[in-house]
Amino acid sequence: MSAALALLALPAQAADETREAWRLFVTDQAAGRVTALDPIAGEVLGVFPTAGYVTHLTASDSGATLFAVQMDHDMVQVLDSGLRRSDHGDHADLKLGAPRLLPVELAGGRPVHTVPHGDEMVQFFDRDGAAQIYHETALLAGDTGHETVRASAPVHGVAVPMGDYMLMAEPDLAAATPAGELPPRFGLSVLDRAGARVGVPAVCTGLHGEAASAGVVAFGCAEGVLLATPQPGGAPKLTLLPYGTDLPAGQVSTLLGGKALQVFLGNYGDSRVAIIDIGAETPFHIVDLPVRRVDFALDPARATTAYVFTEDGRIHALDLLSGALTRSARITGPYSKDGHWRAPRPRLAVMGDAIAVSDPQAGLVRVLDAATFAERRTIPVEGLPFTLVAVGGSGLDH
Repeated sequence: MSAALALLALPAQAADETREAWRLFVTDQAAGRVTALDPIAGEVLGVFPTAGYVTHLTASDSGATLFAVQMDHDMVQVLDSGLRRSDHGDHADLKLGAPRLLPVELAGGRPVHTVPHGDEMVQFFDRDGAAQIYHETALLAGDTGHETVRASAPVHGVAVPMGDYMLMAEPDLAAATPAGELPPRFGLSVLDRAGARVGVPAVCTGLHGEAASAGVVAFGCAEGVLLATPQPGGAPKLTLLPYGTDLPAGQVSTLLGGKALQVFLGNYGDSRVAIIDIGAETPFHIVDLPVRRVDFALDPARATTAYVFTEDGRIHALDLLSGALTRSARITGPYSKDGHWRAPRPRLAVMGDAIAVSDPQAGLVRVLDAATFAERRTIPVEGLPFTLVAVGGSGLDH
């Protein structure tokens, strides 16, 4: 997954330098640690031990911090990326410091989904049935003060801010749930600033996967994709885009949202992806892949392009307008989707004109040219490099 700092730089004056910088953060599929890389220089900047295995790694909107979520250890630790940017209207400044592990720990029952929202990071704790809202500037200063918004009950959930409202996953409390397990999800509620529910929950069975694009938030459901759209002076509007009977069997449970183009990309079974154009008469465009999908990513700089990695070790460029796979290249050995869902398999991150691919079998991160898929360099990473998060961009260094 990439959190690009969209920095626009005008021609620099003589005393200024325009620079591009990226930081790449890599989790380990077995050990509790996050490795920070300079992918341009091909150098390791630091290795940060964590309390346990990092199941999810999410960057803030600014790219200044990352949440290292340790679902099995009821713990979230926070990394300072060392990257800062300040917007000056006609350009942005970019400052670099050393990445570090912040001296803060966010404890709670089974943290999973983290949602960045401006200066906020919203962390949902499933077994607490609560979302905790942290402020990035406070965390960087060592302050873990937060607000809490609660769901109806513990649930494998997510909470997404939208203006003065919060979108919150709803558990099905009528379903028979074995002892020690969480109830299934049946829908989505809108909560006001006081935490009270507005209207009735929208049905979204098995709600899983969320993403935002151009102000609209989408959620994956068994029935279709549920859209939350902000409304002037009122609560968000919830609308279901049903899959329809003409689509093959499948459903969306992972979503990515376009930045410059309002489009969503989701999984749809093991060997398909779904391009979702919410303004089209037929919003779902299902794309068949040659073999099963391992990971996929949107290109923030090339709004109509996505990348899909498949289990035969190939990466493919996907045109989001036509649904065509326009080019492909083999870059690793095969990685079967059979076996445990946590088995080490490659992940993608886009960094300007480059793509990073983790290759745990080889103990490498491979850096590819985004235009050609040619390999620019490899960076050895100890252990089993897995999830990748890239933050960075270009700006003026005064």
